Amino acid sequence: MLDLEFIRTNIKQVKGAIEKKDLKVDLDEFLALDDKRRGLIQEIDSLRERQNAFNKKVVGLSKEEKDKSMADMKVLSNDLSSLETELSKIEQKWNDLYLLIPNIPSDDTPVGGENANLEIEKWETPKRFGFSPKSHIELGRDLDLIDIEKGVRTSGFRGYYLKNEAAQLHLAVLQYAFSKIISKGFKPMITPAIVREFVLIGSGHFPFGKDDVYELANTGKNERGEKIGESLYLAGTSEPALLAYFADSVLEESELPVKVCALSPCYRNEVGSYGKDTKGLYRIHEFMKVEQAVLCKDDVGESDRWLNEMRHYSQEILRDLELPHRVVQIATEDMGAGKRKMYDIETWMPSREAYGETHSDSDLTDWQPRRLNIKYKTKGGEKNYVYALNNTVIASPRILIAILENYQNEDGSVSVPKVLVPLCGFDKIEAKR
Repeated sequence: MLDLEFIRTNIKQVKGAIEKKDLKVDLDEFLALDDKRRGLIQEIDSLRERQNAFNKKVVGLSKEEKDKSMADMKVLSNDLSSLETELSKIEQKWNDLYLLIPNIPSDDTPVGGENANLEIEKWETPKRFGFSPKSHIELGRDLDLIDIEKGVRTSGFRGYYLKNEAAQLHLAVLQYAFSKIISKGFKPMITPAIVREFVLIGSGHFPFGKDDVYELANTGKNERGEKIGESLYLAGTSEPALLAYFADSVLEESELPVKVCALSPCYRNEVGSYGKDTKGLYRIHEFMKVEQAVLCKDDVGESDRWLNEMRHYSQEILRDLELPHRVVQIATEDMGAGKRKMYDIETWMPSREAYGETHSDSDLTDWQPRRLNIKYKTKGGEKNYVYALNNTVIASPRILIAILENYQNEDGSVSVPKVLVPLCGFDKIEAKR
């Protein structure tokens, strides 16, 4: 979320961000509620001061004076209770709207929807085959690597099985990426896939993307069968859990930047993707991902540097895999409410005859840390909110689409990227006899 005083004093800029991101947020309603909320808080504080003053002087009063004062205090107490009830209702509406107010996009972020996304870099020219290349679905069937039909029967729509060498390749590319990012100084974690609501509110996945998050059934009771009244969710990425690890923390400036990474299962409902990429492994409900996050000082120059640095780590992995790719700067309507600046990396996928998104690199400044109360203490003793960034190191099996399709041979076999051969134990996938 944005700083409250910033919103109050930069109304035009905040409205501009809402418009650029094409969000349905009534800032005027929020500001009206904010004024009413502040007024109620002042009234309540004044009544509480009167209560406190009465409690201090009541001891020295006569019985008659005490009876009269008690009657007055009863009226005051009723007024206070009424105001507190009103404030509670106002604050609920106020908080709901507050969570929807977006971050301010950077000045160099393209304005518009997906068509306004800007290609800023391209690595290698996509391979042109001297034969008719197969899709990863065809390769998966012919080489006994992927079974979509039985995956759907077992798991439902968008279900799949990875088999034989594909299962090994899946683990190899994840391990390679995990080891690579650890070598860059990121501390490894295995994070919870089941998270509480505050975690997803803190990361900004709630309320915006709630429909895409799986809510677990039968989580309203603890292991003794007692009702606890709390919903639990399956995380769509380890980013929320990585951030929540530092919730309500005050870090020392000397500890920054905090660099963490995680390998985790990911679950997404894909509610908004009806009819899109319905075949194969591109858009699925469950997958695995290596994610990285950085917490740094509240300095735009430093967060920009880390945004570029993290993107370069992912590009280094794609270059190691010798996969053609491009970098796209994401436009305002396509980047999400909390993001100041965002890049996608898209990898060439021959069956699509196009690049497909495989990585996402985002700078959210203090928009998430304010929601999770993550601060750091400066050398001068001030407590400021950190800036937060996150980036996809690798996601599989989506990356397998690019590997299988780009490394296929005319005889129907698939070569294995050289850097993965030691982890797989084989250098080629051939038809089973």
